[in-house]
Amino acid sequence: MKKPIIGITLDEENSGYYSKFPWYAIRKNYLHSILKFGGIPFPLFYSLTNLKDIFSIVDGIIITGGDFDINPSFYEKKNIFSRNIKTKRTIFEMRICKICIENNIPILGICGGEQLLNVSCGGTLIQDIKKSNNKAIEHEQKNPRNQTSHFVDINTNSKLYKIIKRKKIKVNSAHHQSVKKLGKDIITSGTADDGIIESIENIKNDWCIGVQWHPEFLITKSDKLIISNFITFASKNK
Repeated sequence: MKKPIIGITLDEENSGYYSKFPWYAIRKNYLHSILKFGGIPFPLFYSLTNLKDIFSIVDGIIITGGDFDINPSFYEKKNIFSRNIKTKRTIFEMRICKICIENNIPILGICGGEQLLNVSCGGTLIQDIKKSNNKAIEHEQKNPRNQTSHFVDINTNSKLYKIIKRKKIKVNSAHHQSVKKLGKDIITSGTADDGIIESIENIKNDWCIGVQWHPEFLITKSDKLIISNFITFASKNK
């Protein structure tokens, strides 16, 4: 059997550091975590005119995170605390997310990808966790991202629980926004001790999960189970 092709979204920068010209970027561990569990990563350039061809190739989609926020105009009227908007990327990711949901194509949203999944389904976001709840735990961890920093309680009625078989896990954390109002057909599958939503899933789809942490670092057994189960399911979707 051929290995599943996993479409994975890229970040975009206009200039600086790598090149004086616009460039795409992705951390190596996103790609190598897919390879480790038997998938072939297929980085996706932003092109709405080539979606039919893209979806004729891929067996599943991963929407990655990045150092930016979704334009609040997609889910509410005002930008209160959002940072570094990348609307072109968001438009592209929302379109492919909706295609996955409409066609029951496996999709994993990571960090900002979880937020994108919720907004695509009509949900909203907390624009800044600390400003909305001064008692919130630290969600932008100070220790290295390849270490865990806080716990997440897992909903035992969720698909995520069926995958990892744990009621409480420890995760890394690199976000200042989070899911607020849940989108259509979206349920909460995990929460932090301060009540912040850490994972969601679409109950109408066979494999549609968003997690606020970064399982591609493969820090814990649960991280490995999430990535491996997604790849396995995508292979069956071929």
